[in-house]
Amino acid sequence: MIYQRTSVGLDVHALSVVACAIDGQTGEVWKQRLCPDSGEILAWLRSLPGPVKAVYEAGPTGFGLYRTLNQAGVECVVVAPSKLQRPAGDRVKTDARDALHLARLLRLDEIVEVTVPSVEQEAARDLVRAREDARGDLMRCRHRLSKLLLRQGIVYSGGAAWTGAHDVWLRSQRFDQSALQATFDSNYEAMLLTRSRRDRLDTAIEEMAENSPYTPMVHRLGCLRGISTLTGFGLAVEIGDWQRFTGSTIGSYVGLVPSEYSSGTSRSQGSITKTGNGHARRLLVEAAWHHRKIYRNPGQVMRTRWAKASPAARARGHAGNHRLHHRWEQFTARKKRPVIANVAVARELAGWCWSLAVVDDQP
Repeated sequence: MIYQRTSVGLDVHALSVVACAIDGQTGEVWKQRLCPDSGEILAWLRSLPGPVKAVYEAGPTGFGLYRTLNQAGVECVVVAPSKLQRPAGDRVKTDARDALHLARLLRLDEIVEVTVPSVEQEAARDLVRAREDARGDLMRCRHRLSKLLLRQGIVYSGGAAWTGAHDVWLRSQRFDQSALQATFDSNYEAMLLTRSRRDRLDTAIEEMAENSPYTPMVHRLGCLRGISTLTGFGLAVEIGDWQRFTGSTIGSYVGLVPSEYSSGTSRSQGSITKTGNGHARRLLVEAAWHHRKIYRNPGQVMRTRWAKASPAARARGHAGNHRLHHRWEQFTARKKRPVIANVAVARELAGWCWSLAVVDDQP
């Protein structure tokens, strides 16, 4: 059932917005090129026959326009670009055609909306992603430094790398060539600065995880092995509203289900889809490796986390730890490749995380 009279598609870019509106009663079509100023867009939408409903694709421009329009009383939704239906034979793509396509899909109620986070949730999500960027930058800085030494035939053999002893060894390196010494000093300084930036972000996340609306959920998720404070907080802010999923659909949201192409009597499955939230998927895959080790009773670290959670969450986490390790044993007995087995465990881990995220809300 259609409630709006005018359906508006917005093709939003950083420097321009192309709008296309369709009047559902008369069939009249309006097209307009606007600047990305929310006030100008709102004024043009208000000039159309009401009620008006607008849609635009999720992208790098964020959700500011969505919030402005809805606060002003103009209904607006954000569509998932990967869920848009496009004709296979359409070989012409312009901003105006994209806007018209969005308006038509909105008119037909064929829009798959994304869940728009609150301002607070988006800020917390940016903090988590900034930490992930710092982690990647630190890895690259370390690689540059270690490979620079390797090209000179210098290899550290005093134990694990990037420890206190390794740092003392790095500081002792000296080179006869001034250019090589300057390169080493630059790479070493970049590594130290990046590590300091990562540590500051870790501190900010830990403080927010202990004093925010996400604190109870982080404590519940921490009842599972591999879900530290950083991982639990990351999952909490990336997924947001866990109630929109079930234990069997959360894996699809994070792209951990197998791809499939089946027709008639044939069925073909491939690698995982890797759709949805890639940040949450990476956290789950990394956490799943912890369940490979044998699990009998919780250690000191786990007991410390359990002390912050409810009895129901502790019991659920204990059962999940046993189950996930048992799954690892089954895959090992079947001689599955560890990387494939770990993804399967991560998919089931997503379901256990969901059950813990909503455990206190269940009767």
